[in-house]
Amino acid sequence: MVLLWHMHQPQYRDALTGEYVLPWTVLHALKDYSDMAAHLEHNSAARAVVNFTPVLLEQLEDYSQRVAQYLHTGRALPDRVLALLTDAARPVQSVQRAELIRACLRAQRVRMIERFEPYRELADMAAQFLVEDRSAWASEQFITDLACWYHLAWLGESIRLTDGRVLSLMERRRGFTAADQRVLLEVINDVLAGLVPRWRRLAEQGRVELTTTPYAHPILPLLQDFGAAREASPNTALPMHPRYPGGADRAAWQMAEALRVFTATFGFRPQGCWPSEGAISRATLAAIDQSGFRWTASSANVLRASHSAVNRDAAHGAEADDGAHRRATLSNRATIFNQAYQVPGQQLACLFRHDSLSDAIGFEYASWHGDDAAANFANELALLADLYADEPKRVVLIALDGENAWEHFPQNGWHFLRALYATLASHPKLALTTPSQLLDLGLPLHPLPPIVAGSWVHGTLATWMGDPQKNAAWDLLCEAKGAFDQVVVEGSLSHADVAAAERQLALCESSDWFWWFGDYNPADAVSSFDQLYRRQLQTLYRLLALEPPAKLAAPIAIGHGMPEGGGVMQRGASRALEAPA
Repeated sequence: MVLLWHMHQPQYRDALTGEYVLPWTVLHALKDYSDMAAHLEHNSAARAVVNFTPVLLEQLEDYSQRVAQYLHTGRALPDRVLALLTDAARPVQSVQRAELIRACLRAQRVRMIERFEPYRELADMAAQFLVEDRSAWASEQFITDLACWYHLAWLGESIRLTDGRVLSLMERRRGFTAADQRVLLEVINDVLAGLVPRWRRLAEQGRVELTTTPYAHPILPLLQDFGAAREASPNTALPMHPRYPGGADRAAWQMAEALRVFTATFGFRPQGCWPSEGAISRATLAAIDQSGFRWTASSANVLRASHSAVNRDAAHGAEADDGAHRRATLSNRATIFNQAYQVPGQQLACLFRHDSLSDAIGFEYASWHGDDAAANFANELALLADLYADEPKRVVLIALDGENAWEHFPQNGWHFLRALYATLASHPKLALTTPSQLLDLGLPLHPLPPIVAGSWVHGTLATWMGDPQKNAAWDLLCEAKGAFDQVVVEGSLSHADVAAAERQLALCESSDWFWWFGDYNPADAVSSFDQLYRRQLQTLYRLLALEPPAKLAAPIAIGHGMPEGGGVMQRGASRALEAPA
């Protein structure tokens, strides 16, 4: 069996100001990228695939450099919330205070705020300041204490358990000094500086396979063909533009740049590619294969839809009775999952994740005792092992987001993950491994039917296209790409300027902008990503020496989005079962 953890954050830096408008990259670095390495370092028998998006790797490097520069030269930090740990000037206006106080409350209430009594007390006081519009009354010391506890709460368990500096700060509780703030920044600096070397060592030791994603995490099937959105959802509304201009070339650029950034970061070329959101199509698989990757992966829902399409075509083309067709379909369901595939004529191996077991980790086990959850998970896998007892070449892929679920677990999933690795690594019926190791051992590859384009979110591409807001965002991107193409043809920019604009274009192609549009997400989150997306587009126009269109000043999502606290659609939220019980 294979565990695949996907690590991804989009580009949060506003290219016009250089400021990170959202803090999630550094916070997940402190909490998750560090802890996930610690679990694998702890258990020498554990194996996993860990996928890093290149746009995330670049942000981690930038954060690491900027924190180190602050500590050595005093250069200002580009993150306003992180800068609360410095001697930088405090906000004077009540609006600024309210924004920063609200930012320091962006943590899971039960697992991250109420867990620490001083943080809970500060959060309760902050709520009163905000509700009664009295943020101007918040003292400098209050803001300092709140910012310190915010970052302490976001530290991983491995840091909290082993770093004496952190234990001393937590014992202080309140009244943090400038010296305390510097100590906390030194802890953050050490964590950031150590991340890439730690993951590189694990890869060199053969304990983890590191993989990558197209550079800025675009949905390649949609870049290549808007019609891909209708393969799994025929009634999907499409943008006004018939296609993304030059989409195939952009897909190739995203793949090539991913390889460049990953290789420069880790010192070796990755063998595996996790496509953004597990989204694949026939054209996407061809692009990944042409980029020289050895293997890729997606969702069982995509495989199911593809086999169903073949079965429908076969049923329409033959005069078999309904009973025979149903029996054939049931047989396919028992056999098509949990094995490796290959597109005829390609070298690329394709795996498809077990959706329900993957989602059990992401959405169910947070409320379980860690040992019980690990035992239940292993038991489910053992049942599959028994089902395939006569087929020893079967492989189960468990793939999910490796960073967002853990804040809903007690102690950041510490006990669950420790138990999970220990249970799986020692189980007599299971072998933790990686796809590259399996391919080295001669894993058989079965012919892959023509793929119906889809992703790990319900097997469709509807999360990124079809909603009026999503389609409006695509149309804005198409217009910007048209402007880019025109400027390149005219030859008015230098080679360096064109390269900078092309990189900015890639950031505009990220899947995250389209993900957040829609009325199923909280209004404040939609607004933040709406604004950041439009700023990315405005930056592109300016790099092209063009005036940004006036429409980019107006929100795409006016009047849409759920009230704050509404449900957030999460990646990989499929609930389908792959194998018969």
